[in-house]
Amino acid sequence: MTALYRGMTAEALSFEYNLRARTPDHPAFIAGWETGSIAAGETLRGRRDLPYGPGPRRKIDIFPAAKPDAPVLAFIHGGYWQNMSREMFHYLAPTFVENGVTFAAIGYALCPDVTLPALVDEVREAMGWLHANVRDHGGDPDRLHVAGHSAGGHLAAMMMATGWGERGLPADMIKSGCAISGVYDLEPVRHTYLNDVLKLDAGTAQAVSPIFTPPRGGAPLICAVGAHEPSEFLRQQDDFATAWRSAGMNVHIVDLPDRHHFSAVNALGEADHPLHRTVLAMMGA
Repeated sequence: MTALYRGMTAEALSFEYNLRARTPDHPAFIAGWETGSIAAGETLRGRRDLPYGPGPRRKIDIFPAAKPDAPVLAFIHGGYWQNMSREMFHYLAPTFVENGVTFAAIGYALCPDVTLPALVDEVREAMGWLHANVRDHGGDPDRLHVAGHSAGGHLAAMMMATGWGERGLPADMIKSGCAISGVYDLEPVRHTYLNDVLKLDAGTAQAVSPIFTPPRGGAPLICAVGAHEPSEFLRQQDDFATAWRSAGMNVHIVDLPDRHHFSAVNALGEADHPLHRTVLAMMGA
C-alpha cells in the first residue's frame, strides 16, 4: 500500500486514529461521563439550552459559580466532530463551580450536517455569545477561558488562533486555553476512515489546522495528552507545541501518566489533579 503521511499508509493512519478500537474499555468511561453528568445536573444550579444560533445543537449550558462576575471556563466536547454532546460533560463542572468558576458547556452541529470549517465558525459564534451574555448568567466576560478534549482540543486551539478583533470583539477576549488530547494537524486525519464523514481536502485540512494558524492575542495555552494514547496524538501535541512556541506562544505542558484518550479528560475535573490545579491557576481562580 502507498505511504500517504510520514511513511504511513491509510490503513496505518486509520489504526492510529481509531480511538475506540485502540481503547477497549472506552464504553465504561463514556458511561461514567454520562452518569456523572446526570448527578451534576441534579446538584448544581444550571441554566440550560441557551441558544446562540438556530438548531437543536447550537446551545450552551451554564453552571454559575456562587458569586457573580466569576471567571468563565467554556468547555468544548470531543467526538471527532461527528458525535457526543455538551450534556455528556456536565460532570466536569462541579469542581470548577466549587472553586468560584462559572462553567459553560458548548454544543455545536456535527459533521456531516455541517462542514468542519462551518463547525469551527459555530464555536466562534458560541464564544462571542458568551462574551456578550455571560454576565447575565453569573460570569465575567473579561475573564473568559476555553478548554476542550479531543476534537474539542482542536476547537479550543482554533479559538485561541482566532482574530477576535477582526470580528468586532476584544482582541484578547480569550484569556487562556487548555487543549487535552487535541488534533492540531488535520492532514493525517483526511487519509483515514474519518474523512468519509469530514470530506476534507488538502486545502481545507490546512485551513482548519491550528498548527498552521499563528496564535492570536498572546494568551497562554495548556496542553495535555495521555501517556497511553496512540503515538500520533503524542506527536501531534509535540509538533503543535513546538510550532506555537516558535511563534512566541506560551505553551505549558501538563503530563498525564497512566491515562489513555478516554481517561485523560477526567483529569480536568479532578480536584487534586495537576491539570485541574494548573487550569485554575492560569484562570486566576
